[in-house]
Amino acid sequence: MKKFRFVLVGSGNIASTYVRAAANVPTIEITGCVSRSGKRPQGMDSSIPVYPGISDVTGEYDAVILATPNGCHAAGCLEAAEAGKHVFTEKTLALTRSDMDKMIRTCREKNLKLAVAFQRRTAPDNIAVRELLQNGTLGKVIACELNVNFWRDSSYYSSSPYRGTLDMDGGGPFVQQASHNIDLYVWFFGLPEKVHALTGRFLHPLEGEDYGVAICRHADGMIGTITASTASKPGFDAVMTIRTSKGSLVLQGDKITFWQIDGVENPCKEPVKELHSGAATNAVTSTLGHEILLRDFAEKAVNGGEVFISGEEARKASELILQIYEAAKESL
Repeated sequence: MKKFRFVLVGSGNIASTYVRAAANVPTIEITGCVSRSGKRPQGMDSSIPVYPGISDVTGEYDAVILATPNGCHAAGCLEAAEAGKHVFTEKTLALTRSDMDKMIRTCREKNLKLAVAFQRRTAPDNIAVRELLQNGTLGKVIACELNVNFWRDSSYYSSSPYRGTLDMDGGGPFVQQASHNIDLYVWFFGLPEKVHALTGRFLHPLEGEDYGVAICRHADGMIGTITASTASKPGFDAVMTIRTSKGSLVLQGDKITFWQIDGVENPCKEPVKELHSGAATNAVTSTLGHEILLRDFAEKAVNGGEVFISGEEARKASELILQIYEAAKESL
């Protein structure tokens, strides 16, 4: 059986995650790598060719994996799409509404798949909670408290000059570390009608924030609070608390750790394998979520159907992040 072939664009920490993930999916393979520096991602076989740019790739392939900084996603996507290749990109989709819309439109017009790696959606407990929210089983939702209080030391930011910049990262922890959790928030509750926010720089000399809080009001009256930080030493697991008319539940590290909902059984049947805490490091230990998304992407690219997390779907998290940053500017 012919394998689905990827060219991996990027050679940093997250690129090595994709090398490990692809090795665990029998239906796919990485046949090339794009690296401007010529550096090979950790763990990549030395027989796989390295190219300076997407346009320089000479081997046959079906899709690209964009494991590059946020600010490079749009250009990489459009270049690959013009070459007729499907696009799987790391979060977030892009940093501006116009770039996101152009990526989505171009891939749609060329009948190409565009998917985004928000792998927390693959965790069984997250899937179960969303289903219960969607069918109203949990009752009226009153509030959601999302706290992403991570820690990154100075070596993290100094390791790459783009970290924490506006043009490449897009800002601080709201767009970078907390974007996975914000994606879960909008997957569960949709986009709010009104956003208030405050952000600041306290411990790191960034262009973006290293701590911020947003308050969201939804159309049904639900109030959401989102805290995003890389200044919360020593670093804590992300925690989402959902309060409803029937009780409360807590998701910590993609696992249900507290459940008291009247008349509703806890859907967590067994411990869930941790995808990636991120509390104090950006190192990804488990590739399970990436494997699920890559397998789904390859299958849908070959056989048709909607990918698990499309560009249109991933755009929602970026939209909320943009609204948070805009609200923070208005609060100055």
